[in-house]
Amino acid sequence: MVQRLLAVLLMVALVGSVRAEDAKEVVVASAKELKGIKATTIIWKKDGAKMVRIPEEFEVVPSQTEPAVYDEFGDLIKAETVIPEKMVKVGDAFFMDAFEVTVGLFKKFLKSSGYKPAEPIDWNKVYKYSPTDKYPMILVSRHDATAYAKWVGKRLPTEKEWEYAARGGLVGKEFPWGDSEAVARDYANYDGIGGRDKWQSIAPVGSLKPNGYGLYDMSGNVWEWCQDWYAKEFYIYSRRTNPTGPLGGEARILRGGSWYDSSQLCRVSYRNMNRPDE
Repeated sequence: MVQRLLAVLLMVALVGSVRAEDAKEVVVASAKELKGIKATTIIWKKDGAKMVRIPEEFEVVPSQTEPAVYDEFGDLIKAETVIPEKMVKVGDAFFMDAFEVTVGLFKKFLKSSGYKPAEPIDWNKVYKYSPTDKYPMILVSRHDATAYAKWVGKRLPTEKEWEYAARGGLVGKEFPWGDSEAVARDYANYDGIGGRDKWQSIAPVGSLKPNGYGLYDMSGNVWEWCQDWYAKEFYIYSRRTNPTGPLGGEARILRGGSWYDSSQLCRVSYRNMNRPDE
């Protein structure tokens, strides 16, 4: 699993390499500097990650009709009122990493921060699937992911933020690119190969097409940690499978599917979970 990080405007702040064409983008060192920035893309100074602006979220409130009001004698007090349909903001804009966190960046984090994972990373397993610094970092626990986020000055997205960003501006669609599976392999690396998807396992970050917001690999490639708990459902599952076990309820959300999964697990709405220490 890998993490994808974000910076919420005016409050706080996953990850890829800087390309030559990005040189003119705004470089930001902290979340405080985001105030007033109108750019759609920025470079995060600490890790050099390209981040893209995810716009404010709005929802349509349908029109409503409030019935007339009469007094006890049947005289009209207030006439029937029609409240027209309106748009209401339900989420602030934020910046999210355009790419998944790479092996190279995670190695930089380990060398720079002094952080020690609870379980040593098996680099033989990492390099089996992610053989170079340009591939996404895998086999990290949620504790490792949050430690990386803290080091770089960002945080993991909430599940709601992740899904909103993954949709790329589309509404009610199955995948970040729409509903058609005919073009799925242009955007997502999942089970098998075809089209642009030439990788039997994990692909280097950003190898396929981005969604409408400029985010890569939101479906497929590797699962991504979110902030949210999956507590209630996992508690029931863990009690049934291990009634006397110590764990009960500790699970966190994973989103996005992976190279190993079918396209159905790569749907924007699909939810998965795992223990934070796994």
